[in-house]
Amino acid sequence: MCAASSRARYVRVFETCDEDKKGYLSREDFKVAVVMLFGYKPSKVEVDSVMASVQQKNSGVLLEEFLKLMSTKKAAQLHHSEIRQIFTAFDMQYRGFLTLEDFKRAFNSIAPKLPERIIVEAFREVDQDSDGHVSFKEFESAMNYRQNEVSQLHFA
Repeated sequence: MCAASSRARYVRVFETCDEDKKGYLSREDFKVAVVMLFGYKPSKVEVDSVMASVQQKNSGVLLEEFLKLMSTKKAAQLHHSEIRQIFTAFDMQYRGFLTLEDFKRAFNSIAPKLPERIIVEAFREVDQDSDGHVSFKEFESAMNYRQNEVSQLHFA
């Protein structure tokens, strides 16, 4: 979905959820909007965080703030999906974890001249609990390294 069509969809949802035409989304309106756009009810913590960030200025979430929040949320969702796809491509045996052999196979196919010691070092770095397996959580953590410095707003 291109940015223009995403923006138009977010505007439509905002307008639909702002039933009283107040010009902002209340706490309940915001929850409904997230359900409509992402298919899940946001947690209390998520809603509290959003409302606290806008409450000083307004009674709720204004359209421009809503557009920024939803764009950030969509980008985070896409990033998570891409990480899952990469992990699945590495996990050729569908075990739910990666071994050093999985790492070697994957790196040899994309960077055949990369020295084995570099692959081993990378594996050890990602295998945070040193159990010889890289879980999706460990893999995701490595892939997101320094991401939080770039994007302060990360939805659950």
